[in-house]
Amino acid sequence: MKQDSVVTIHADEQSRQTAEIMRRFNDVFQHRDPAALAELVADDCVIENTVPAPDGARHAGKDACVGLWSAIATQAGTSFDLEETFVAGERATIRWRYFMADGNSIRGVNLMRVADGRIVEAMGYVKG
Repeated sequence: MKQDSVVTIHADEQSRQTAEIMRRFNDVFQHRDPAALAELVADDCVIENTVPAPDGARHAGKDACVGLWSAIATQAGTSFDLEETFVAGERATIRWRYFMADGNSIRGVNLMRVADGRIVEAMGYVKG
């Protein structure tokens, strides 16, 4: 059963801006529409994702990050449930559950950082 996502935001302007960017980022995956990524991702963005295990892979630069997230958002038969987004200043933690096309699922978190209104860092971790 899908639960409503919880969003916790510290009450300062930077946190509100980061929360809005995270809302738009999460919408990409909820609506399976990566169109917004180009304006959300910084030129110098870096992703350290969860595969291949155990350390994942590093993706650097806007094109690489937008490409990776676009592929994840549009992968047939998959979906994300957002469990919680916590925002404090330029940092956000997104707790999620990813349902794969084969029916299995994994839980994980993304540790995100925003600078100058764009995502500059995303570190992904999953439960083993």
